[in-house]
Amino acid sequence: MLKLLLKKQLLEIFRSYYYDAKKNKARSKAATIAYMVMFALLMVVVLGGIFTLFSVKMCAPMTQAGMGWLYFALMGLLAVFLGVFGSVFNTYASLYLAKDNDLLLSMPIPVSVLLTSRLLGVYLMGLLYSGIVILPAVIVYWAVAGATLANVLGGVLLTALISVFVMTLSCALGWVVAKISLLKHKSFVTVVISLAFFGAYYFFYFRAMALIQELLANLAVYGAAVKDGAYPIYLFGSVGTGNAKACIIVTVFVAALFALMWALISRSFLETATATGKTARTVYRETTVRQKSIPAALLGREFAHFGASPNYMLNCGLGILLLPISGILLLWKGGTVVSLLNEVFTSQSGCAEVLLCTGVCAIASMNDMATPSVSLEGKSLWLAQSLPVKPWQVLRAKLKVQLALTALPALVPLACMAFILPVTAALPLVFAEALAYISFSACLGLTLGVARANLTWTSELMPIKQSLAVTIALFGGWLYAIVFAGSTSGRGGSSARLRISPSRRR
Repeated sequence: MLKLLLKKQLLEIFRSYYYDAKKNKARSKAATIAYMVMFALLMVVVLGGIFTLFSVKMCAPMTQAGMGWLYFALMGLLAVFLGVFGSVFNTYASLYLAKDNDLLLSMPIPVSVLLTSRLLGVYLMGLLYSGIVILPAVIVYWAVAGATLANVLGGVLLTALISVFVMTLSCALGWVVAKISLLKHKSFVTVVISLAFFGAYYFFYFRAMALIQELLANLAVYGAAVKDGAYPIYLFGSVGTGNAKACIIVTVFVAALFALMWALISRSFLETATATGKTARTVYRETTVRQKSIPAALLGREFAHFGASPNYMLNCGLGILLLPISGILLLWKGGTVVSLLNEVFTSQSGCAEVLLCTGVCAIASMNDMATPSVSLEGKSLWLAQSLPVKPWQVLRAKLKVQLALTALPALVPLACMAFILPVTAALPLVFAEALAYISFSACLGLTLGVARANLTWTSELMPIKQSLAVTIALFGGWLYAIVFAGSTSGRGGSSARLRISPSRRR
């Protein structure tokens, strides 16, 4: 029974390799093999190669400095991070809120067996992602420091402990994600958490190389600081070097965490797996509903649709957040940027205005909510068609959503440009050009969405991320902005003749 349930879990995880949801039929054996080979190449060759090179760069200087424990601590923490990131959402979907919970629980299957099979699925996915990091690190260490019985056993034990620790963390975080999914306003909570994670990820990504260079240059200082101030991390890294004391302590700690997780999840599994969210008990009270005009009602419908889908908001509305952030960055570093641009394009006056306007247009292109809006109607398109309204009124409401959610945030960086750029007669043209571009991109996106509508999708991610219309609208918008910048700056000097006072600034 356990073997069959585990096989079912793995087939669900890799379902897209066996089944084509768009065509609603199974893939051919050749297509399945091709997808599996591509996945293996991506995981083993690409990601494995990246972390192997990273391990080679860090292992030699740390080993020579006698800090192999610090090397394993860094690579182990990276493996934990990637393992949790790769398996936490699978944990949420397969362990807590799986679609077949009611069916399986109605069968004569012990809950402990069902729980074990799903935990094994989580474990294997965590091992897959964490192993991409820690296995190359262990092999590189054996090659650099020499393979001894102690460090071979330590490396194997560290790999096993990381995989169990990743499963434990994934179960805990998956429980949090499952609880969030049952909230009343889960869409906005999901978007906020996702944006916070993406922000932290890119912050550490862009800072990673500088931090690594600083760490390698000051191994003794940072190594002593970690050993004195974060002793558990020292013990964790020492497992890979074969330190017997560290192996025993870390093994007991991970085993205790796993036992605690098993006890808690065994108690709460049935409650979480059968939960359907809170149903508020309301009492009917007669109220007067204010009548809305047709345009207002249609516009409210489109805003409600946009706010109800985290995928829609994250993939088609990222510019709503990035445009105000770019304005804040302009106030902070804008003077330096403008001075640098003026130095680079000394012979072409006004290039700073053009390039900053291009940047605003490029960020505004990340808002393309009008493009998939028609396709997202799906099989419910007949509802809009049955209303006593003209088709253009429905399409205009979709257009207004993108215009409102793009033009209003774009006013923030445009207003900030007025504070860092010289006051010239060309400055209002920057505003006009940016707003005209936003209108053009919205109309283009809606036109593409109507022309390339897909109403037979099985997942809303298909019209949002896998649509040719969305691809053309996004990358075509960026290309148009770049071409505009090149053609405008190429005319050179036109804005210089409109300059009133270069020294006068707001």
